[in-house]
Amino acid sequence: MKAMVIGVNLRLPDYAQHRQEFDMLARGAGAEIVAELTAKRDRPDAATFIGSGKVEEAVALCRLHEAEVVLFDQPLSPAQQRNLERQFERRVVDRVALILDIFALRAKSHEGKLQVELAQLQHLATRLTRMWTHLERQRGGIGMRGPGESQLEMDRRMIGAKVRLLRERLDKLTRQRVTQRRARARGASLSVSLVGYTNAGKSTLFNALTRANTYAADQLFATLDTTTRRLWIDQAGSVTLSDTVGFIRDLPHGLIAAFRATLEEAIHADLVLHVVDAASEQRDEQIYQVQQVLTEIGAGEIPQIRIYNKIDVLELPPRIERASHGTIQKVFISAQHREGLNFVRQAIAEFANGARTHATNDQAVQFE
Repeated sequence: MKAMVIGVNLRLPDYAQHRQEFDMLARGAGAEIVAELTAKRDRPDAATFIGSGKVEEAVALCRLHEAEVVLFDQPLSPAQQRNLERQFERRVVDRVALILDIFALRAKSHEGKLQVELAQLQHLATRLTRMWTHLERQRGGIGMRGPGESQLEMDRRMIGAKVRLLRERLDKLTRQRVTQRRARARGASLSVSLVGYTNAGKSTLFNALTRANTYAADQLFATLDTTTRRLWIDQAGSVTLSDTVGFIRDLPHGLIAAFRATLEEAIHADLVLHVVDAASEQRDEQIYQVQQVLTEIGAGEIPQIRIYNKIDVLELPPRIERASHGTIQKVFISAQHREGLNFVRQAIAEFANGARTHATNDQAVQFE
């Protein structure tokens, strides 16, 4: 789908990285970016976010390139979105809706689909309007996956009933997860969760360690459903390893809540392996963002080992770094080339054999 991207630089020092990430999100949703416009503002315009002058410029550019949808790299209020759609006479999709759209596209499991639909309906409930007639000729595409256009005609009462039903179903699945977790605990199986910024290489590492075939790709949010496998590690025994959804900066709070059940594997893990893209220029910021979300979901206190992935890009050898008290703190690997996997197994084994008692809360939240 032909898309125009409108970026709004609110004087952020790292805006270039923010914009690059948004373009990856757009392409991940299937957009063909045919036009781009960047506006600089100290604060958002209340009516249109970018101001009337920029709107006129954007509308002309959009029509010139025959863009079918307009993508905003910032979250829009319901009023701003409605005003912009009147001006563009096209669907306007903000950052939150775009992330939700990708989630709808990628979720495969029953639970994942329920979580996406819940988040979409909660987002939709804030922007119910009878003024979508100019969009009726546009079917499908970016921003319209999941509940779909028919949902736009539902009143708040119907959406509320649907949200309650989805929450009940998710609560049931959560209880099932608790039962499964207790069964694993009775089996004395160490529980390890992979977490990290999206596209850091978690699923590639998961596949390399477990010989599974979890979907892994060089794109944001390639994995949306938690996958759990058992593996045997010498000197540690049977280990339960879980691959979780990737994190992203400024993840909408409603999305964190909706995906809490998926992230519970991280919340209840004995050990968290925080996978970091060692080759990323935004590595430190990404580490910070992951730690923020882990704290928010109640997993900030869990013992953690950093796995610095993609060392092949930096042409570095695999290695281990230890904390002052001797426990393994960092492991440097290339999951794609299967280099350093033995160090990851060694780190898990050492933790299982007593390093757990030395893992402090300081280690779990220590930054570079």
